[in-house]
Amino acid sequence: MVAFLARVKRACTPKPQAAAMKTRKYLVLNGPNLGHIGDRQPEIYGSQGLDSLPGLLTELLGEGAEGIELLFHQSNFEGNLIDRLETARREGLDGVAMNAGALTHTSLALADCLAWIGVPCVEVHLSNIFARTDEPLRQKSLMGKSCIGVVAGFGILGYALAVLALERHNAGVQDKK
Repeated sequence: MVAFLARVKRACTPKPQAAAMKTRKYLVLNGPNLGHIGDRQPEIYGSQGLDSLPGLLTELLGEGAEGIELLFHQSNFEGNLIDRLETARREGLDGVAMNAGALTHTSLALADCLAWIGVPCVEVHLSNIFARTDEPLRQKSLMGKSCIGVVAGFGILGYALAVLALERHNAGVQDKK
């Protein structure tokens, strides 16, 4: 895992001028049943909590992580998540790493909000939703078309990868397709 992180860091670290920019603010937004990450069903979602996220981000971005401020919000209520996304727009946040939990698969309201707020978002899933073939509904996302990308199956590391993707997106780094 350490070798993997080192390769990702070398390949993906934004250029020095991007790291010297103003503080970038990213919202880590979690939906229903995600208030106990690390404790809830660790066999599916892993045992690391969100408290390990800043360290993972530093491993990925090195000194570039110093210019990043993470804001955390979790709610079990759909309307509260929409309110927070609208607030992110008003605050001019640089992006959102969002794990909407089960609302990913069912909430047209969240999808509609992401479609209009104009804040780049990466959809995050702790588990590999595409491997959960026993629950086909979990393989569909209503929000995905309004996100710049999806990270799934890497546990807490997925949030750090999402912030890295947002950093690259905001710096204008485009990967070749």
